[in-house]
Amino acid sequence: MIKVGIAGYGNLGKGVEKAVNAANDLELVGVFTRRNPDSVNTVSGVTVYSMDQAENFKDDIDVMVLCGGSATDLPEQTPALASMFNVVDSFDTHANIPEHFKNVDEAAKAANKTAAISIGWDPGLFSLNRLIAESILPEGKTYTFWGKGVSQGHSDAIRRIDGVADAKQYTIPVKEAIESVRNNERPDLTTRQKHIRECFVVAKEGADLQKIEDEIKNMPNYFSDYDTTVHFISQEELNKNHGTLPHGGFVLRSGSTGENNHLIEYSLNLDSNPEFTASVLTAVARAIARMNAEGWTGAKTIFDIPASYLSDKSAEELRATML
Repeated sequence: MIKVGIAGYGNLGKGVEKAVNAANDLELVGVFTRRNPDSVNTVSGVTVYSMDQAENFKDDIDVMVLCGGSATDLPEQTPALASMFNVVDSFDTHANIPEHFKNVDEAAKAANKTAAISIGWDPGLFSLNRLIAESILPEGKTYTFWGKGVSQGHSDAIRRIDGVADAKQYTIPVKEAIESVRNNERPDLTTRQKHIRECFVVAKEGADLQKIEDEIKNMPNYFSDYDTTVHFISQEELNKNHGTLPHGGFVLRSGSTGENNHLIEYSLNLDSNPEFTASVLTAVARAIARMNAEGWTGAKTIFDIPASYLSDKSAEELRATML
């Protein structure tokens, strides 16, 4: 059995707990939190420890799955924990991945540990699909569309606006753009032409709705480059109709070999973004434990992980049933 620890117990941590407990070859040792452990009740009843106690489990955990946020948690937690454990994280700030990789690589190599960073579906599965598609069809264009789904970061940005009580924001691909790519037209698409943003906002009593809408639509890096629609609704309606965290998307490669055109398409349609991401993390945790046992050390990405190591099946079973 591969022994697993979970660092952080939000939506992602709860998803990892489910995935680990559903696996035949994984055993959950404990959850580690920065909160008061007595205030955290796990679904499976596994023991909750303070994050400060993690170092006491260096000999009892084969791989630690990190479930913190990319903005402030993982840049510090992943290198720190990689000095004690094999680790997997879901760091998703694309522009900062090279720096994060370097920091984690140094910590993991010094401790003879193996660390997978930026694991999930984008970055993660979508990254791998882009690599494979562009390797097979070097002449062409790659397109990535996200949604329809809830963007947790954009929703949080709206909730920080003065006068907003709660909000959910959906990223929605523009259908005409996807169809143009599927028709091998290889369009040059602007940010605005690829996605629209739809916001459902609960305003505080007495708030200036027009001011809130204007602030949303003009927010740089989030909404100003998109066609954005804002709906003001009640908290009850938000809870009833927008209480889940669906997501998904498409990666398409439109390419040519001589005079012939080809299209590669990969898509995801997810009822729960955090639970699906947690399942990807859990499969990679299995792989990282195996890789470390074979002597691999340092930081790794989805590009470096042998596909067969993700599965709980033996190489013989994979050849017989999936090849």
